[in-house]
Amino acid sequence: MPLSLLLVAGLFLANCAAPAEAGDKPAPEVAEAPAAEALLEGTKILRLNLGGPGDVPTLDPAIAEDTTSLQIIGEAFIGLTYLDAVHEAYKAGMATRWDTADNPDGTQAITFHIRNDVPWVRWNGEEVETVKSCDGASDRLVDAHDFAYGIERNLNPASASPYAYLWGFVLQGAADYNNGVTADFSSVGVRVIDDFTIQLTFLGPAAYNVQIAGMWIGQPQPRWVIEGDCDGAMEARGERWTEPGFFQSYGPYTMSEWIHDSQLILVKNPYWPGTEAVPAPRIDEIRFSMIDAAAAFSEYEAENLDQTFVPPDQMDRVQADPVLSREMMIVPATCSAYFGFNTTAPVVNDVRVRRALSMAIDRQALIDNLLKGGQEAAQWFGNPGITGAPTMQTHPDLGIKYDPEAARGELQSYLDETGQSADDLDLTVMFTTSATNQGMAEAVQQMWFSELGVQAQLVSQEWAVYLTTTRSLDTPQIWRLGWCYDYPDENNFVRDVFASSGAGNPTDAEGRPSGGTMWKNDAFEDLVARAAVEQDPAKRLAMYVRAEEILVDTDAVIIPLYWSTYVYITKPYVQVPGYAGGGADPLHEWDILPH
Repeated sequence: MPLSLLLVAGLFLANCAAPAEAGDKPAPEVAEAPAAEALLEGTKILRLNLGGPGDVPTLDPAIAEDTTSLQIIGEAFIGLTYLDAVHEAYKAGMATRWDTADNPDGTQAITFHIRNDVPWVRWNGEEVETVKSCDGASDRLVDAHDFAYGIERNLNPASASPYAYLWGFVLQGAADYNNGVTADFSSVGVRVIDDFTIQLTFLGPAAYNVQIAGMWIGQPQPRWVIEGDCDGAMEARGERWTEPGFFQSYGPYTMSEWIHDSQLILVKNPYWPGTEAVPAPRIDEIRFSMIDAAAAFSEYEAENLDQTFVPPDQMDRVQADPVLSREMMIVPATCSAYFGFNTTAPVVNDVRVRRALSMAIDRQALIDNLLKGGQEAAQWFGNPGITGAPTMQTHPDLGIKYDPEAARGELQSYLDETGQSADDLDLTVMFTTSATNQGMAEAVQQMWFSELGVQAQLVSQEWAVYLTTTRSLDTPQIWRLGWCYDYPDENNFVRDVFASSGAGNPTDAEGRPSGGTMWKNDAFEDLVARAAVEQDPAKRLAMYVRAEEILVDTDAVIIPLYWSTYVYITKPYVQVPGYAGGGADPLHEWDILPH
């Protein structure tokens, strides 16, 4: 998430009752399960790094929002539909087929027919086993009730899901339920027709409705573990349900070990039946470390990791090395890196300051001298090439560019009006802790000082803490993040992120700004709402072009930095059919060759 608020840690920067018998044998009283050890000769183990330092924020699909979490969730859970991110195509996931009907009231109902052969599983300390009903007589199968519960839990205000807004944009009744206007989930467009059929009613027809239905925000969670079951024999684990010993899933892999801030292990689920879109996994165990890019690269060279990112400061050496250069690959990424402004904060509450800071950044110099990974200087937010997005070929003058003279003029206008000088300005930039982000922040800090005479203070936070900070009233003046698509459409960039209540512009239950950009522009809101349902591609593109102009120049709410790439280095014995451009790779398709 995807994929998702998709936030790339270290680089940038998802109520129908379950059947009465639903449940399993009581989980262990402690949440620590023994590690899955490779005891058999020939066991295939893949060693990767999730980035860091810092922990995986969550394994709970109801509250996940970042690519680190979604890399794990995407292997443990499968949605109704499945994004083949390598080919940017949507395929059948847990639903074998779906029927679409446009209703007289303008809504669109999509009925999904779900597989009836996928059991819930868990790691019991020694092996993966199926989850049983309370009487132990049968396997607990993933069904329509579980999907409805997953959606309800994502929308329930008590979950405080950072991605509930997306359902609110598209699903009938979802916004009112999420905002507490109604406490009745039956008012939401989610209907369980039978155990293996679910119908979702969307606010209007849109090509991406089927795509959103497959996102992690609609994936099942084990209600019997979270809320308790089996006449009280199973204790309610609540938020702790994702811990080792309690965790249950059903996808190609399940989690066996999670040593917070250190290591997470996925093990192959032998009960995943394998589908055309999501085949049975080839690798037995995936071990994830949580270290920064520099340490991970050293571990790769020491033969302790099978793949990692190439840190920018190692690019020249890797490209010159006859062995490492053959193991390196630059992959285009459908991600955008940016600085966001808290538009209500002192100094940056003036658009002239925001526009000046944006125009004073030489994006190409950042790419050439720091990143060195073939990124493209971004003039607007949405990633070129996805549905509905402008491209540099069609709109070379759209957005905002490096223009230091114009930047100085904008800033001077502000300084003259307020009676200040550039060195009077008190600015703070926050970013996630990593060497790459530190280098980026320092480079931009120097550009602002050289071009504008402005001295900014730099502050970093660990990833999970940072996500909370930038979604709160404590959002700093300037903050750095990135966005990788949840589904390949411009709607997922401009509307889903920066419209009021979007991922980068959250609001509270009363609709008041509560973090991120703290911004609302009625013209922008109207444009992205109309573009979301516009059927004429040319008219839709024109709307998004105007929306991008408002976002990055007219109101200068963000500073677009670059459209991203991933620079991987991979051992030759790791077989990778293809890389995803959206942040989370389909590891169930990878293999390890004899070596």
